[in-house]
Amino acid sequence: MESERRGAEPGAARGVLGAEGPEVTDLRLVRGARARQRVARRAVDIASLDGLDGLSIGRLAADLGLSKSGVQTLFRTKENLQLAAAESAHREFERAVVRPAESVPAGSARLRALIEHWIAYAQTPLFAGGCFWAANLPVYDSRPGPVRDALFAHREAWLKLIAGQLRRSAGPDADASLDVELAAFQIDAVCTAANIDMRLGDDGAAGKVRRVVEGFLRGRR
Repeated sequence: MESERRGAEPGAARGVLGAEGPEVTDLRLVRGARARQRVARRAVDIASLDGLDGLSIGRLAADLGLSKSGVQTLFRTKENLQLAAAESAHREFERAVVRPAESVPAGSARLRALIEHWIAYAQTPLFAGGCFWAANLPVYDSRPGPVRDALFAHREAWLKLIAGQLRRSAGPDADASLDVELAAFQIDAVCTAANIDMRLGDDGAAGKVRRVVEGFLRGRR
């Protein structure tokens, strides 16, 4: 019996280690994911000020009190870091602007809600340098690659959302000749211009965005 107990002990130890191994691994994965999110969110603020080209592993490590090798392990390449920053910005934008408007009926009311949340996003601002895409799309519009594709997809989703709400805002006597894609393009263009004016201290920029949107909605009633 004693020999059986002695023989069982190593097996029991292996069983415990076998149970804890995946747990330890899972904890490491969770910590790694949290670290990635933290670094990516800081990268968004830097990129909103200095552009995605201004990102560096060393700068982020110094800003967050992390080791450079640790940040390097999380992202491997600068392009991966840039992509992570773009996706983090997109998630934050959806959380601050898109999702809150989903509780409002689709159509003109939701479009107005989207614009109000966008104004708050730009005025507060959510990111240190203002609109993340206004800071980075002009730099990457002529540079094919994954980063440009990600930024372009985010913008296309925003334009599609505006156009969809404009389309659903049409009343029985609405102007059927309105090109909703063009109207969405114009609204986005005004938002981009307003973001610059807000950063320069123009208190009237938000009102201009609202007037432009209302101009399109009047034709949809």
